[in-house]
Amino acid sequence: MSETSLHINGREYQLTADRQTSLLAVLREFLDLTGSKYGCGEGQCGACTVLIDGKARRSCLLPLSATEGKQITTIEGLAKGEQLHPVQQAFLDEGAMQCAYCTSGMIISAVSLLNANRNPSDEEILTAMQGNICRCGTYPRILAAIHKAAGVLQRGQP
Repeated sequence: MSETSLHINGREYQLTADRQTSLLAVLREFLDLTGSKYGCGEGQCGACTVLIDGKARRSCLLPLSATEGKQITTIEGLAKGEQLHPVQQAFLDEGAMQCAYCTSGMIISAVSLLNANRNPSDEEILTAMQGNICRCGTYPRILAAIHKAAGVLQRGQP
Protein backbone atom coordinates (compact mmCIF):
# COMPACT_ATOMS: atom_id res chain seq x y z
CA MET A 1 0.00 0.00 0.00
CA SER A 2 1.23 3.46 -0.84
CA GLU A 3 -0.02 7.01 -1.03
CA THR A 4 -1.05 7.91 -4.58
CA SER A 5 -2.13 11.15 -6.19
CA LEU A 6 -4.57 10.94 -9.10
CA HIS A 7 -5.78 13.68 -11.43
CA ILE A 8 -9.33 12.73 -12.40
CA ASN A 9 -11.92 14.92 -14.10
CA GLY A 10 -10.01 18.08 -13.23
CA ARG A 11 -9.68 17.22 -9.54
CA GLU A 12 -6.81 15.81 -7.52
CA TYR A 13 -7.44 12.79 -5.31
CA GLN A 14 -5.13 11.38 -2.65
CA LEU A 15 -5.58 7.77 -1.63
CA THR A 16 -3.74 4.84 -0.16
CA ALA A 17 -3.91 1.72 -2.31
CA ASP A 18 -1.85 -1.11 -3.71
CA ARG A 19 -0.11 0.26 -6.81
CA GLN A 20 -1.08 -2.85 -8.79
CA THR A 21 -4.81 -2.32 -8.15
CA SER A 22 -6.60 -1.64 -11.42
CA LEU A 23 -7.64 1.92 -12.15
CA LEU A 24 -11.19 0.61 -12.62
CA ALA A 25 -11.27 -0.77 -9.07
CA VAL A 26 -9.93 2.50 -7.69
CA LEU A 27 -12.50 4.55 -9.61
CA ARG A 28 -15.44 2.40 -8.57
CA GLU A 29 -14.49 1.22 -5.08
CA PHE A 30 -12.38 4.06 -3.66
CA LEU A 31 -13.77 7.14 -5.42
CA ASP A 32 -17.39 6.15 -6.15
CA LEU A 33 -16.99 7.05 -9.85
CA THR A 34 -19.15 4.22 -11.13
CA GLY A 35 -19.75 5.31 -14.72
CA SER A 36 -16.94 3.09 -15.97
CA LYS A 37 -18.25 -0.46 -15.86
CA TYR A 38 -16.67 -3.82 -15.17
CA GLY A 39 -17.40 -6.02 -18.15
CA CYS A 40 -14.95 -8.73 -19.09
CA GLY A 41 -11.95 -7.78 -16.94
CA GLU A 42 -9.70 -8.50 -19.92
CA GLY A 43 -9.84 -5.24 -21.88
CA GLN A 44 -11.92 -6.81 -24.63
CA CYS A 45 -15.41 -5.34 -24.13
CA GLY A 46 -14.64 -1.63 -23.63
CA ALA A 47 -17.13 -1.03 -20.79
CA CYS A 48 -14.32 0.25 -18.55
CA THR A 49 -12.84 2.74 -21.03
CA VAL A 50 -11.50 6.05 -19.71
CA LEU A 51 -9.35 8.77 -21.23
CA ILE A 52 -5.73 8.91 -20.16
CA ASP A 53 -4.19 12.15 -21.42
CA GLY A 54 -6.99 12.31 -23.99
CA LYS A 55 -6.64 8.76 -25.34
CA ALA A 56 -8.96 5.82 -24.73
CA ARG A 57 -7.57 3.18 -22.38
CA ARG A 58 -9.11 0.14 -20.71
CA SER A 59 -9.08 0.88 -16.98
CA CYS A 60 -9.55 -2.77 -15.99
CA LEU A 61 -6.05 -3.51 -17.31
CA LEU A 62 -4.32 -0.35 -16.15
CA PRO A 63 -2.55 -0.58 -12.79
CA LEU A 64 -2.69 2.44 -10.55
CA SER A 65 1.10 2.78 -10.89
CA ALA A 66 0.70 3.57 -14.62
CA THR A 67 -1.52 6.59 -13.97
CA GLU A 68 0.90 8.82 -12.05
CA GLY A 69 1.16 12.28 -13.56
CA LYS A 70 -1.57 11.49 -16.11
CA GLN A 71 -4.85 13.31 -16.65
CA ILE A 72 -7.71 10.83 -16.29
CA THR A 73 -11.18 11.59 -17.61
CA THR A 74 -14.14 9.37 -16.89
CA ILE A 75 -17.67 9.65 -18.24
CA GLU A 76 -18.49 11.77 -15.17
CA GLY A 77 -15.95 14.37 -16.27
CA LEU A 78 -17.13 15.03 -19.83
CA ALA A 79 -20.02 17.41 -19.21
CA LYS A 80 -19.37 21.08 -18.49
CA GLY A 81 -21.76 21.83 -15.67
CA GLU A 82 -25.22 21.01 -16.96
CA GLN A 83 -24.12 20.96 -20.63
CA LEU A 84 -23.39 17.49 -21.92
CA HIS A 85 -20.36 16.85 -24.10
CA PRO A 86 -21.42 16.79 -27.79
CA VAL A 87 -20.85 13.02 -27.92
CA GLN A 88 -23.06 12.47 -24.87
CA GLN A 89 -25.77 14.66 -26.38
CA ALA A 90 -25.54 12.91 -29.75
CA PHE A 91 -25.91 9.50 -28.10
CA LEU A 92 -29.10 10.73 -26.45
CA ASP A 93 -30.40 12.39 -29.63
CA GLU A 94 -29.77 9.29 -31.75
CA GLY A 95 -31.00 6.77 -29.18
CA ALA A 96 -27.58 5.11 -29.38
CA MET A 97 -28.17 2.98 -26.31
CA GLN A 98 -30.57 0.37 -25.15
CA CYS A 99 -29.50 -1.25 -21.88
CA ALA A 100 -26.70 1.39 -21.65
CA TYR A 101 -24.14 -0.87 -19.96
CA CYS A 102 -21.62 -0.22 -22.74
CA THR A 103 -22.54 3.43 -23.25
CA SER A 104 -19.93 5.13 -21.07
CA GLY A 105 -17.13 3.15 -22.75
CA MET A 106 -18.59 3.83 -26.20
CA ILE A 107 -18.82 7.55 -25.50
CA ILE A 108 -15.29 7.74 -24.10
CA SER A 109 -13.89 5.85 -27.13
CA ALA A 110 -15.78 8.19 -29.46
CA VAL A 111 -14.42 11.25 -27.63
CA SER A 112 -10.90 9.86 -28.00
CA LEU A 113 -11.44 9.37 -31.73
CA LEU A 114 -12.88 12.86 -32.20
CA ASN A 115 -10.02 14.39 -30.19
CA ALA A 116 -7.70 13.06 -32.90
CA ASN A 117 -9.96 13.26 -35.96
CA ARG A 118 -12.88 15.70 -36.16
CA ASN A 119 -14.15 14.28 -39.46
CA PRO A 120 -13.84 10.48 -39.35
CA SER A 121 -15.17 8.23 -42.08
CA ASP A 122 -17.39 5.25 -41.28
CA GLU A 123 -14.35 3.01 -41.60
CA GLU A 124 -12.30 5.15 -39.21
CA ILE A 125 -15.13 5.12 -36.68
CA LEU A 126 -15.54 1.36 -36.93
CA THR A 127 -11.79 0.87 -36.48
CA ALA A 128 -11.64 3.21 -33.48
CA MET A 129 -14.65 1.55 -31.86
CA GLN A 130 -13.35 -2.02 -32.21
CA GLY A 131 -13.16 -3.54 -28.78
CA ASN A 132 -16.29 -1.73 -27.59
CA ILE A 133 -19.03 -4.32 -27.54
CA CYS A 134 -22.74 -3.51 -27.50
CA ARG A 135 -24.75 -6.62 -26.74
CA CYS A 136 -27.95 -4.83 -27.72
CA GLY A 137 -26.66 -4.20 -31.25
CA THR A 138 -27.20 -0.44 -31.47
CA TYR A 139 -24.18 -0.05 -33.74
CA PRO A 140 -25.98 1.86 -36.55
CA ARG A 141 -27.23 4.42 -34.01
CA ILE A 142 -23.78 4.64 -32.41
CA LEU A 143 -22.28 5.37 -35.83
CA ALA A 144 -24.93 8.04 -36.46
CA ALA A 145 -24.28 9.59 -33.04
CA ILE A 146 -20.54 9.83 -33.65
CA HIS A 147 -21.11 11.48 -37.03
CA LYS A 148 -23.55 13.92 -35.41
CA ALA A 149 -21.08 14.79 -32.65
CA ALA A 150 -18.31 15.22 -35.22
CA GLY A 151 -20.47 17.75 -37.04
CA VAL A 152 -21.07 19.69 -33.83
CA LEU A 153 -17.37 19.70 -33.00
CA GLN A 154 -16.43 20.73 -36.55
CA ARG A 155 -18.69 23.77 -36.18
CA GLY A 156 -16.70 24.70 -33.09
CA GLN A 157 -19.41 24.07 -30.56
CA PRO A 158 -18.22 22.73 -27.18
